[in-house]
Amino acid sequence: MLALGAAAGVCCLVASGCSSFDKALGQSSVDVYFQESVSTTYKMHVRAACNNLPNVKAEPIATGVPLSSAIDVVVYNTTGASLVDITRLEECLNKFSPQVEGINSQDSSDDS
Repeated sequence: MLALGAAAGVCCLVASGCSSFDKALGQSSVDVYFQESVSTTYKMHVRAACNNLPNVKAEPIATGVPLSSAIDVVVYNTTGASLVDITRLEECLNKFSPQVEGINSQDSSDDS
């Protein structure tokens, strides 16, 4: 009886782990990198200016660390965003060149 209960517990853990894994699949984001000399205030300005485009939302800023470290890279959640939405984000970020040094798109469903 105890073994049956333990087996059921393992199955629940596996099932919840798979569900978390499935939830993570299909998540996408864009990481924004700045020149080293760019101030935290300017990064916050860029973050706000390009936030809330269709299907684009800036990730919450980490707490418990200095703001300058937490906003070293600005991350936008682009899950559900179309190519047009991503292009709009890139166009917005390009307005802040050369301070915005680069962007990197992340897609958890990408096997590359």
